[in-house]
Amino acid sequence: MKAMDETGLKLCRAQAELFVSSITLTDCSSAVFLRRFMNSSAAKRMDSGSYLFESSTDASVIAEIEEEFGKSGYGKVKFSENEMYWMGYLYRYWCYTYEKTSRQVYRIIKPPELRELFYPYHTLDVAAAVERILEAKNGREEDLTKRGVEILRRISNERKTAPVA
Repeated sequence: MKAMDETGLKLCRAQAELFVSSITLTDCSSAVFLRRFMNSSAAKRMDSGSYLFESSTDASVIAEIEEEFGKSGYGKVKFSENEMYWMGYLYRYWCYTYEKTSRQVYRIIKPPELRELFYPYHTLDVAAAVERILEAKNGREEDLTKRGVEILRRISNERKTAPVA
């Protein structure tokens, strides 16, 4: 795990502010914007840290995302500014400290699920919020893994005991 430093904090703030700007600068829902951003070339530049050396505005980044994925008016549900800021900050903090790409973190937790965690987790330290999310996700993954192993064992045992034709 990588320690948070000044570069990471700047990236967290930049992404959080971009997410807030998306509320007024896009026609699509917040969830659609977040999906597009987390899979965009702009997110890749944030992942590498090169984003900080650009002279881009939130509007230009959003225009770039719309050019990359096409303009969309799909969905109308906009998250609040507080929710968007927290999500932007948390997603980037997670990517930076755990050295994961935006796409990898997006696969772990999608915006609607993260939004449900806003009220219980937004007052926590961001590191603690990420740890709790990971604990909850790992718990589910372990349960699925255990279940999968049990199914494979049952199938294997059925094959061993099945009569040969």
